[in-house]
Amino acid sequence: MKNENILANVKSKSLKEAREEINDILNKLERKDADLQGSIDDYKRLIQLNNHIDTLFKKKVKEISSITKKIKKNDKK
Repeated sequence: MKNENILANVKSKSLKEAREEINDILNKLERKDADLQGSIDDYKRLIQLNNHIDTLFKKKVKEISSITKKIKKNDKK
């Protein structure tokens, strides 16, 4: 799932908020009394949140890599 397919109300979440919602969904899915249709919807939401977190991590990796390159470049001078 590409980032542009992620719902706006998911994209606006911070990493902490997304993680908390994922934990809530997982707890809900683990209950024995969960209904099938609700579980399917929750699972779809879980996938969206997971993709959003993946996107946030990729952005951070790029930022860290860029900073590291600048530091190494400055150290060589």
